[in-house]
Amino acid sequence: MSTAAASKRTGYRWLVLVMIYVTYMIAGADRANIGVTIPEIRKDFHLSNTDVGALASLFYITYALIQIPAGYLFERFGIRKILVGSMVLTSLSTFLTGAAGSAFQIKASRAILGAAEGPINIGIVSTINRWFPPHEKGLATGVFMSAIKFAPAFVPPLCAWLMLHYGWREVFYIFAVPGFLSAFLWYWLVRDDPSEVSKCSPQEQAYIKESAALGAVAQTGRGRAHVSGGWLDKLIRLREIELLKSNAEILRSWNVWACALGYFFMVGITYAIMTWVPTYLVSVKHFSIMKMGVVASAPWVGAIVGNLLGGWLSDNFFGKRRKPVMLITSAATVVMMYTLIAAPSEPTALAALFFVAGVLLNLGYSTFLVYPMGIATKEKVPFAASIVNFAGSLGGAFTPFVVGVILDNLDWDWVFGLLALSSLITFFLVLSMIEPRPRSRVAEPAVGSTGKTVQA
Repeated sequence: MSTAAASKRTGYRWLVLVMIYVTYMIAGADRANIGVTIPEIRKDFHLSNTDVGALASLFYITYALIQIPAGYLFERFGIRKILVGSMVLTSLSTFLTGAAGSAFQIKASRAILGAAEGPINIGIVSTINRWFPPHEKGLATGVFMSAIKFAPAFVPPLCAWLMLHYGWREVFYIFAVPGFLSAFLWYWLVRDDPSEVSKCSPQEQAYIKESAALGAVAQTGRGRAHVSGGWLDKLIRLREIELLKSNAEILRSWNVWACALGYFFMVGITYAIMTWVPTYLVSVKHFSIMKMGVVASAPWVGAIVGNLLGGWLSDNFFGKRRKPVMLITSAATVVMMYTLIAAPSEPTALAALFFVAGVLLNLGYSTFLVYPMGIATKEKVPFAASIVNFAGSLGGAFTPFVVGVILDNLDWDWVFGLLALSSLITFFLVLSMIEPRPRSRVAEPAVGSTGKTVQA
């Protein structure tokens, strides 16, 4: 390589972000397809609403149980091999769902899918933390989280078409294929650290690690041209902190647990919508399968916009402050859930309402996983993030099941009321958290000529 070529700062981290997006989009498709196929599955296996809620919850129970062990394994053994193994097992589990011959087998296959897919989220969060500088982490995480929402945006119409032409089993057979390819590409292209990739130049590696200089700019300058740092920082309780550097400190931190509890409720809302909206459109609004597929994609199109916009706002407009978009999301979602109680039956108007709800629900959704990056050292981010994602997974397991129980005894007004209450509780939990400004990221020296500095 020539000296001139070596002096150029590459952009390999953006290829890593593409792989993150593709990998999580496939994982999202594998979990979202069940919601669209439920109307046909319940006919074959004679499932009640409570059974359907349990079917959805089994995925998230095993998904939740694997989170903290996965965080420990990533911390101890690295990311790449465990993550690739999870991708392969996810595709195998998806195939088994299509091959299920009884209600028990289909429930078991979803439970296996949850355990297989569980490590992927923490592995990707850890990858983002190692591959992106502080002022790009919000956007990168927004892109990452938008992938899980892109899947439900295209899955409903695709699943509806496949079911009409083939059957619900073929949906799972076809969806099992892309994960194998994604696993191969990740193993080939992505490493745990930028220094392990020859195509990531020393200049890009230095840029990724310059957390001190860029962190100081982001906290003291970036964003204050757009918002008043004084009143905003008082509202969000901006504080200088020492980064959490041990598992014991993380477990004692109210900020970690408040973030985790808030994520519990927000994930619960999201996956209640993913699981039940297709059934709601068929049974309450009496839409056809194809019309249901189109309208059911609307909140997820909105979610893509919300995740990307929220990540940009957090990094830029709010100057790396994470709480503002979290507060906006939780407050706005209360309003949107009550609005859905009086939702119109006209498909275009209902799709527009779901789109707006998706945008507002997801403005701050990704920042629940960015938040641990600001309060823990790089080595401990996987453990802190695993606690947050563990709680979120429990929310994903709990809420769809509760919705099924409610629908067997009450109606959809009570469902939307429950989701509104969940978001209101999240609002107060987020208020109780501090907005961290790590002392180590402001006080330490800027990047030197070698590109070495403190860890992000």
